[in-house]
Amino acid sequence: MFTFCIKDHEYSHIHFIGIGGISMSGLAEILLTENYKVSGSDANNTHIVERLKTLGADIYINHNEANIGDADLVVYTDAISMDNVELNTAMNKNIPVVDRATFLGALMKNYTNSIAISGTHGKTTTTSMMATILNRSSLNPTILLGGNSDEIGGNVKLGSKDYLLTEACEYKGNILKYFPTMAVILNMEEDHLDYFKNITHIVDTFVGYGENIQEQGFLIINMDDKNAYRVIENTNANIIGFGIHNSADYSCENIIFSEEGYSSFILNIKGKGKYPVRLNVMGMHNIYNALASIAATHTLGVPIEIILRALGEYGGTHRRLEVKGIINGIKIIDDYAHHPTEIKASLKALKNSNYNELWCIFQPHTYTRTKYLLNDFATAFSDADKVIIPDIYAAREKNTGLIHSVDLVEALIKNGVDAKYISSFESIENFLLENAKPNDIIVTMGAGNVYTIGDTILEAKEKKAI
Repeated sequence: MFTFCIKDHEYSHIHFIGIGGISMSGLAEILLTENYKVSGSDANNTHIVERLKTLGADIYINHNEANIGDADLVVYTDAISMDNVELNTAMNKNIPVVDRATFLGALMKNYTNSIAISGTHGKTTTTSMMATILNRSSLNPTILLGGNSDEIGGNVKLGSKDYLLTEACEYKGNILKYFPTMAVILNMEEDHLDYFKNITHIVDTFVGYGENIQEQGFLIINMDDKNAYRVIENTNANIIGFGIHNSADYSCENIIFSEEGYSSFILNIKGKGKYPVRLNVMGMHNIYNALASIAATHTLGVPIEIILRALGEYGGTHRRLEVKGIINGIKIIDDYAHHPTEIKASLKALKNSNYNELWCIFQPHTYTRTKYLLNDFATAFSDADKVIIPDIYAAREKNTGLIHSVDLVEALIKNGVDAKYISSFESIENFLLENAKPNDIIVTMGAGNVYTIGDTILEAKEKKAI
């Protein structure tokens, strides 16, 4: 088993293949702060890459065998293929090679308390919520986010060795490589079906994750999830449950949504009292995220007064129902939702706010997800008044010709949704400027680059009269 002791400097030069990724860059930044020599490569020169350069990393754009240099450890992302030239060069030189998840799992053991946030949906938001709470406590955690947060000024915050807060993604079974002292499971649903066979395979992976929790550790789990019992039955961890539709350790009642879509509710901590809570983020799904954050941080010893005050001040993270701006009375929002359940939750949250028509510009993310979950996608957009679908964002995949955005549009129309296919972003931008009206909401949605549609509309120097 790969081990990594951060203070021993057994490895002096660590090279990251795909260093521009949100998690990879966070790991690199931690090592730079610990005075390691860090190098890396990436296909694109992004603001993340530029930031790492200013911190002292040597970064190469594009992959080349010479980039490895004198590295004595290579960390690679799942996003690269196994025939990557740098990966093969390292192997041929007998340089130790580990994937990102294995390295993160080994890094966790350098911290007295490691808190890993997992689940099909809500990981970044919940981790960001917890970061806001812990930042206002005396715990001084090190934080690794899967997105950017204004609270910590990016995706990483360097703190003490007592606490590490990080996301834990289940893709390719990566959570099986983590051994946290506290594991949070938000939900378990079908996703990443290019790797997982079915929901049973997915739940089995979460069961293994629960078994990995360190001795005397904690499992914080959503008791409303129908598969929670399987994880609970197979872990030796202390169980802390949260939920809305049950009598969990942390539950809520009297949920009310404001005109803006924000919620308030009464928090019920079993045997310890009831407390009023106000959230500054939209949607029922964020009530679940808040309950998980409350349960986890309260279990860590943060006073409930600090927790609730921090949650009231939490304004969301980038690309999670993020209000980007207003043009001609039209509100532009961006959201990362790319799974049917996430789409339903985000659109339902927006439906609770005051508007004329809700436009959803959804960019499907990966061919396999679109193909295998097509029927679920077809019923996910009922709360939108108008839906526009551009081409599928391929990400790590190749187009096999078995699925197209038109297939999704046809399925939506069969379900009574006003949907249309427009391939190019420029055409979508022009269509929206010509057809959207004051007091409409335009939400760009997806894990790809669909957010640029909203950015372009807001940055347009000549805005058409609506």
